[in-house]
Amino acid sequence: MSHTVFISIGSNIGDRIKNCKNAIDNLAHSKGIKLIKASSFYETEPWGDIEQDWFINCVVQIETTFDAESLLVLLQNIEMGLGRERVKKGGPRVIDFDILFLNSETIKTENLIIPHPLLHKRRFVMMPLNEIAPGFVHPVLKKTVADLLKETDDNKMVTPCP
Repeated sequence: MSHTVFISIGSNIGDRIKNCKNAIDNLAHSKGIKLIKASSFYETEPWGDIEQDWFINCVVQIETTFDAESLLVLLQNIEMGLGRERVKKGGPRVIDFDILFLNSETIKTENLIIPHPLLHKRRFVMMPLNEIAPGFVHPVLKKTVADLLKETDDNKMVTPCP
């Protein structure tokens, strides 16, 4: 069975755009993955309480035969292969993947919650997601991505890269 998945990608260490491009390339060339769409890159103000450099973020849409847990393992392996070190939760990172949606499913395990529980509160996720899937309906909130973006009260800076 094939699944439609939206994944957020971010980097704030080193050549941030190159890191994101490498992540997309690794993902697109993984067995069982087909890249459908990728948003533009956005420079984004860090979200949360940790003092750190600004991010480059984007969102991709893929089709995959992997289930959620297997996809999570693949994404974590790609992160490690690109130099990701899990030092401090929410801290600086070379690359970060977050599964936003898998079809219209809701999944809650020890390692994974889908839809991502904070996606609708984060402008850095919502703007690139809205670029590629404005009409996608959040399976829990029952609102489109475009409507959720309009409603977000996150005032962090998110600027399209030239």
